[in-house]
Amino acid sequence: MEPHAIAAGYSTTGWVAGYTVGIVIVAVVVALVVPILLLARAIGNEAPKINDALGEAVQNTAPLGALRTTIEHATIIIGGLQRGRARLGG
Repeated sequence: MEPHAIAAGYSTTGWVAGYTVGIVIVAVVVALVVPILLLARAIGNEAPKINDALGEAVQNTAPLGALRTTIEHATIIIGGLQRGRARLGG
């Protein structure tokens, strides 16, 4: 065999090994990224539903903001009832 043929064989083997390693690395990266992208898409599809539900929750709980006023009025009423009861001897 000629020395040139041996050197060419080693060079080709190195290139094949390099391409093989590169392809394996790309395949692993794709295998890791694709599930992440699919999960992100699923979350993106659910986001409008979640936003709508949160909007409904805000609307449904808005009256709770007036609860403090209701408690204050109830406290005043209870105080008046207690004073009236005390005057009546009860």
